[in-house]
Amino acid sequence: MTKSNIEKEHICCALGAKQYEQAVIEKKEWLAERMDEGLVFYRLNERAKVFIEYLPAEMAWIPIQAPNYMYINCIWVSGKFKGSGHAKQLLNKCKADAMALGMDGIVHIVGKKKYPYLSEKRFFEYMGFESVDQGEPYFELFALKWNKEAVNPSFMKTKNDHLVKKKSITICYTAQCPFAGGVLEELRRVAESKGVPFNTHRLKTKEEAQNAPTIWTTFGIFYDGEFITHEIMSVNKFEKLLTRLMKVKI
Repeated sequence: MTKSNIEKEHICCALGAKQYEQAVIEKKEWLAERMDEGLVFYRLNERAKVFIEYLPAEMAWIPIQAPNYMYINCIWVSGKFKGSGHAKQLLNKCKADAMALGMDGIVHIVGKKKYPYLSEKRFFEYMGFESVDQGEPYFELFALKWNKEAVNPSFMKTKNDHLVKKKSITICYTAQCPFAGGVLEELRRVAESKGVPFNTHRLKTKEEAQNAPTIWTTFGIFYDGEFITHEIMSVNKFEKLLTRLMKVKI
């Protein structure tokens, strides 16, 4: 994908879902801007969710320190294309690009166990990645290093709590995932039906994202100032979450 063809090509996410059309437009705009900073979006030439998205870690919208590494924003292989070697091919494309640029390795965030919207670490372990840092409550930073003298990447120890309002639901997010921006109004209506104040904060710059109150800046739900989950929830799941959280606070 390039800046010249991104308007007419699909970007895999939210295929055919009309409620996410505006969020897809915003994602494409975000991608085009990041391409000037070295972002690569590479996908299968099919109407399918088979793609990888990566950029130099210094440019990543994530609170990590990983100088001279490539950071994978997202790698996704779904449906009938699973088990066909596409994930390995996509990862090898990223590795080849990083090595050609003289980088020391690749970094990616995974879950300590299986979570929605986070890569499974089992595949990355198989591909030679190792855990180099952990972040609360369930994030792990995995790295593949071919320069063994290079510094290990790590999560930044920052926390901008002023973005997260007390006594309410606050969602911090970026335009990097169409599902994040596309679900907000539905979640707002659920919160309002339960009398829970609802706030959103879109991280609009790399600097703001690198100093965010959550490791997973794509999407983060906070309740009463505390991080709850990175998961982009359905209406039903969010309603159940709110019911549970409100009972705990009583």
